[in-house]
Amino acid sequence: MLRAAYMAQELLSTFTEDVHGVLLIPSETAGKYTISIDQLPLFDRKDMGRFPEIKELKQLIRDHIKPDKDLGHSERK
Repeated sequence: MLRAAYMAQELLSTFTEDVHGVLLIPSETAGKYTISIDQLPLFDRKDMGRFPEIKELKQLIRDHIKPDKDLGHSERK
């Protein structure tokens, strides 16, 4: 839950004008971690076999909600 809360905070601060909220839903299945927008899955830990990096998650969300948004340091290698 701590990782989810951290990522929610990062997303809300990065997409202040674009995202109106983040919903964290505890799972009955241990280790379940799915990121979706309007019920469209963007990242599933089970499918990927790992948790997303915050940079990767920001890029996935940006590409879906506002492709022209500059993510600053999250864009640089």
